[in-house]
Amino acid sequence: MNLRIFAFFCAGAALAGLASGQAVAPANVTPGAIAQTPSAAPLTLTLQDALARAQLYAPQLLSALSDATSAREDLLQARAAQRPTLSGKSDYLGTQGNGVLPSGRFVTNDGVHIYRDWAVLHQDFIAAVNRTAIKRATANEAVLKARTEIAQRGLALTVTKAYYALLTGQRKYAAAQQSLDQAKRYLDISQSLERGGEVAHSDSVKAEIQYATQEQAFRESKLTMDNARLDMAVLLFQEFDQNFTVVDDLNLAPALPSLAEIRVMAARENPTLRAAMGAVTTAQFDVSLARQAYWPTLTADFAYGIEANAFALHSTVAAAPERGKLPNLGYFLTVSLNVPVWDWGSRSSKVRQAVLKRDQLHVELTAAQRSLMRDLQGFYQEAQTAREQVESLRHSVDLAEESLRLNGLRYQAAEATILELVDAQTTATQARSAYEDALARYRLALANLQTLTGAF
Repeated sequence: MNLRIFAFFCAGAALAGLASGQAVAPANVTPGAIAQTPSAAPLTLTLQDALARAQLYAPQLLSALSDATSAREDLLQARAAQRPTLSGKSDYLGTQGNGVLPSGRFVTNDGVHIYRDWAVLHQDFIAAVNRTAIKRATANEAVLKARTEIAQRGLALTVTKAYYALLTGQRKYAAAQQSLDQAKRYLDISQSLERGGEVAHSDSVKAEIQYATQEQAFRESKLTMDNARLDMAVLLFQEFDQNFTVVDDLNLAPALPSLAEIRVMAARENPTLRAAMGAVTTAQFDVSLARQAYWPTLTADFAYGIEANAFALHSTVAAAPERGKLPNLGYFLTVSLNVPVWDWGSRSSKVRQAVLKRDQLHVELTAAQRSLMRDLQGFYQEAQTAREQVESLRHSVDLAEESLRLNGLRYQAAEATILELVDAQTTATQARSAYEDALARYRLALANLQTLTGAF
């Protein structure tokens, strides 16, 4: 009996570690070590650090940022189109002579050598007073900024999933180590008691089976943790690197706001709804621009410079040499009014296309509004359920640990079998695993909710 009491006290030391809620790592495994020990100190990352690093390398987010920047350039171009443009023009017109007239063979020229150097000022008067293009570019920029925010929140959700998958994997790995050590102690106890003739050989067999089961669970937990670390490395580093650790904040989740507060935040901060509304506005401006193709255009071109038979400020005109040298520098003004008359239905077709697109975007806007209400309610209920599950499973862990302790005492007093003790150990392991999953589930539920509301 003394041998049995000694063995029970060995198991009790392990149970004390479980009851304190502290993970026990083996002496030969350092926390966060996955494959080989890195040469440099590992980078320690919080969730916010991970989000900041992921934004530097996420191709979808960088593409959205590029589109938003391009939209900004479109707005600058639309504003510039309202203003007059200044350009320079320099030509030489060489005309074949006919041996008789000084103007040569082309009747439009007044000499076989013509030099043209102009400064041209161009103004489109309709564009100067019409701000539809600017409004359209402004609305499109707002749409692409909203899509950039959508990409940022989607990336935050992805990083949050990977971050807490790694944390959960590490916790389960530590728990699996603990369970494996505990199963080994129970196996040693059973074998010692069997040698003392206090228990049957079946106790040792069952304890050995339990040890083999825990050993397999330990290997699976390590594989899960390794894969989660690989997933994080892909997100966080431009050059693939696993030399990092993450801060465990699973127990520090923020509180869940009330549903009324969530609805207010979603109405004010939802980028999907802003993007859909902005797309409708942009489409309406597209309709206006298509209809403006029916308008006449009025432009003016003011040219100042020379167009002469010699590249000089004063020269003899080839068509009237008897007049002597005359001044070449001067200006001319061209005002053009272009009235569209017939285009075989091209303009009306473009208007119909723009109207169809606008109507479709109206449908998508109403669908986005319905989806927002559904997702808001569903994500909030998920977060509520996950929070309640955390509280319930925390209590279940306490009960499972107490059950394991009591079954250990009963086994010591020969009032319980090894099957009951193993069952209690399995229940405690499952309860701890379910609790870790519930913590991660609550974190992910909050992250899903924040894709609609922004951070809270």
